[in-house]
Amino acid sequence: MSYSSEKKPAKLCYEHIGGKLGSLLLEQFVLKGWLAKETAGDKNFYITDKGIAEFTKLGVDLSQIKS
Repeated sequence: MSYSSEKKPAKLCYEHIGGKLGSLLLEQFVLKGWLAKETAGDKNFYITDKGIAEFTKLGVDLSQIKS
């Protein structure tokens, strides 16, 4: 896989990553089974058990997220 040396934006919106990067991350986290919805119509996602394990491996402190 090759990457362009051109700088790509990583937009912050309040306290989250927005823009295309945020959309791509969300898509991959869902495809990998790290995030899911209770039902397809739900607005919000939850972190799955697999996601907890994988985010923790990456050094993400999930205790910072409110329930």
